[in-house]
Amino acid sequence: MHHALEKLCAADTRVFFWFNGYRIFRPVELFSRWVSRCGDGYLYGLVGILLWWLEPLQGKVFLLAGLLAFALELPVYLLLKNSIQRDRPCHRLSQIDALIHPSDRFSFPSGHAAAAFVFATLVTACYPAMAWWVYSLAGLIGLSRVLLGVHYPADILAGALLGYCCALPALWYVGL
Repeated sequence: MHHALEKLCAADTRVFFWFNGYRIFRPVELFSRWVSRCGDGYLYGLVGILLWWLEPLQGKVFLLAGLLAFALELPVYLLLKNSIQRDRPCHRLSQIDALIHPSDRFSFPSGHAAAAFVFATLVTACYPAMAWWVYSLAGLIGLSRVLLGVHYPADILAGALLGYCCALPALWYVGL
């Protein structure tokens, strides 16, 4: 098992370096910074409140499902991150400098990816026509974290899975 985990980490690091080859292009760096900020969390709360206020059909259900999903996601995310304690690539790999200052020391799972996929899953359940857009944004938020040097690709995949899995019981609870 230990050997398999080492191989997975090595492959994850190779993919990380492949993505980081694109960081040399200034537009990629600027776009990554901007997209990453979209995933800081403020946008999700703002959209939830606006939908609750302006959209009588699904807005209240969306906000309630969002509050429940994030109430589940955040403690699970913190438990995983503080139990696994995987160092961020910018802390482990001497040749990588993060393009932003990470909010904490550990990388697995990605909180930005988890939140983005909670949000995308909720939006898709309430507004199916938006699925392509919100899942694309969620994927870009995750990719931006790799390009900024603060996450490995596996961190993003784990965060995406966590977010999706935390949204499902909230949607079930509100009847969607």
